[in-house]
Amino acid sequence: MTESGRVDGRPVVFSHGFGCDQNMWRSVVPAFEPDHRVVLFDHVGAGRSDLSAWRPARYSSLAGYAADVLDVLDELDLRDAVFVGHSVSAMIGVLAANRDPSRFGGLVMVGPSPRYVDDGDYRGGFTAADIDEMLDSLDSNYLGWSAAMAPAIVGNPDRPELGQELTDSFCRTDPEIARHFARVTFLSDNRDDLPLVTLPTLVLQCREDVIADRPVGEFVHRSIPGSELVVLNATGHCPHLSAPEETTAAILDFTARLGVRQ
Repeated sequence: MTESGRVDGRPVVFSHGFGCDQNMWRSVVPAFEPDHRVVLFDHVGAGRSDLSAWRPARYSSLAGYAADVLDVLDELDLRDAVFVGHSVSAMIGVLAANRDPSRFGGLVMVGPSPRYVDDGDYRGGFTAADIDEMLDSLDSNYLGWSAAMAPAIVGNPDRPELGQELTDSFCRTDPEIARHFARVTFLSDNRDDLPLVTLPTLVLQCREDVIADRPVGEFVHRSIPGSELVVLNATGHCPHLSAPEETTAAILDFTARLGVRQ
């Protein structure tokens, strides 16, 4: 866990997505440090986390990761925090905030998806066969899967260094835990949790995103009462890497308009 910024400022907690770590926020964080207490952490299995803390039973669903978020807020005694979650962490934030909204002042969901698999009229972007094939590939050759998928996930083929950075991040993640987390992530269904959100919420959607495309972001926006949807000009699934200035500006605008919860 890493802290920076103003100790007496409103807390902003940044939570990374699958295969990433807290370093992915490095281009966004500096803009928040003058006015906010900034908190970064790694999910168990990623970055500098304690691998010995991982237990299959605890992390058999996203609820275990949400419990970790609440543990972080409790340990630091944070209240009125703005939680910024990328990808699967957006849903982790939803679960944590629904469980104890008193700790939160707002949610920012970057590229969220409540369900990746198509279901009836719902379009998550992948068929069940797509997900099965991806998970089988990940199981059989995690490093090969990482090298092939990371550039597609981050997009921006004219900037190969971004794909390489995400590939390197995937390869730093413990493979066993990553495979388990992938199944939990891509087979999850948190659609019913969205209408339960009571916090001010910003949904950040990239113009093009192969993992969570526009219809998914629009579904999340429609499902969370009073939420705000901002479509970034950025492309790919990691705008905090590919378009940090635009991403930062949108989050700062949202936090500036948040009142203080009583």
